[in-house]
Amino acid sequence: MVRPAKHIENVRYAIRNVVTEACRLEAQGRRILYLNIGDPLKFDFQTPPHLIEAVHRAMRDGHNGYTPSAGILAAREAISREATRNGLPGITPSEVLVTAGASEALELALTALLDPGDRVLLPCPGYPLYNALMAKLSVQGVPYHLDEENGWSLDLEEIDALARVPGTRAILLCNPNNPTGAVLDRKVLEGLLEIARRHGLLVLSDEIYDKLLYDKTHIPTASLAKDVPILTFGGLSKAYLACGWRVGWLVFCNSHLMPELKSAVLRLADARLCSPAPQQYAIAAALDGPQDHISEMMARMRPRRDLMVRRLNAIPGLSVVEPAAAFYAMARIRLPGVTSDEDFVLSLLRETGVLFVHGSGFGQKAGTAHFRVVFLPPEALLTTAFDRLESFIREYHPRWTAAGPHEDQASERASLA
Repeated sequence: MVRPAKHIENVRYAIRNVVTEACRLEAQGRRILYLNIGDPLKFDFQTPPHLIEAVHRAMRDGHNGYTPSAGILAAREAISREATRNGLPGITPSEVLVTAGASEALELALTALLDPGDRVLLPCPGYPLYNALMAKLSVQGVPYHLDEENGWSLDLEEIDALARVPGTRAILLCNPNNPTGAVLDRKVLEGLLEIARRHGLLVLSDEIYDKLLYDKTHIPTASLAKDVPILTFGGLSKAYLACGWRVGWLVFCNSHLMPELKSAVLRLADARLCSPAPQQYAIAAALDGPQDHISEMMARMRPRRDLMVRRLNAIPGLSVVEPAAAFYAMARIRLPGVTSDEDFVLSLLRETGVLFVHGSGFGQKAGTAHFRVVFLPPEALLTTAFDRLESFIREYHPRWTAAGPHEDQASERASLA
């Protein structure tokens, strides 16, 4: 028997892992309502035609071979122009790396930065890829907790204390956040950058959802500091509705502060040759071309978000903070007897056919239980899902739902609404 490496034992990806049980049920003839994965193309959204045409033209014109490891120049120029529009002046194409999705960009950056045993501060809850990469690289992902009672914002005092521990190399942000949909304000970002400045940390800023906003304004992290090394990550998957193309990038912001790291990342990029070639020709078309589809998408998403917030906050034992961006929310479970949110999610799936992702798959504060909602489906489908969820809770927790939440829990629900 061939034994896999021990450090892979801790690699988990909850968003896809729960699908195994859903697929088993589908094989038995069950119809599953998938509210687990952030792929708009599984619902009533489509990749903009001008992006498809750009890739088609590239293929037709013979751009099907290897590209430069950092990406084609036209794509890197478009990303540098986008950086300038986002308040990051001075970004040149040489400070841009095109990757196979933002996930590869993160992996290349972390691989180049970290030695085994190093520490990276990670948001909790946060995207499961982050912890998977920590396990893969044999480094320590140290959670800093997002404050649910404060709109899932950051606790800067906690982060400052964690940053003082020897071996801490970087802090990773996801803003706007997956899985909470929270958007950080300027004061919080400035406080975080001051911590990074004081402790000599690299800031990795995952901003893949920066255009998918409801009410708040997104402030690019790197627009607030010229004296902190910052890597910014983006891509076409979400706002440009091209998840399966795997087009992402990273931008070295304040690159004069990290010449050796930049060189190391680019050497790793050389070793993997390049990201998919024809799709790179969609980057300029996306960033410099028509943006109408984004406003149209968010106009359709807003009532879906509002429906989700209204329905979940009306179910006894559940509460949810209204997301300010993206298409996710973390719903809090306060039901007697529910000690495992994974068991709750799997029981709900088996009884109703509705699939969420358990909050523990993203990390969460000890003693709490959550599930992540993806509210991409049309309102009729969301209504069906929430009807089934409410019926499930009322059937399996009748004493709770008959009496309603206790006074302290009702107050918390009101504060989170």
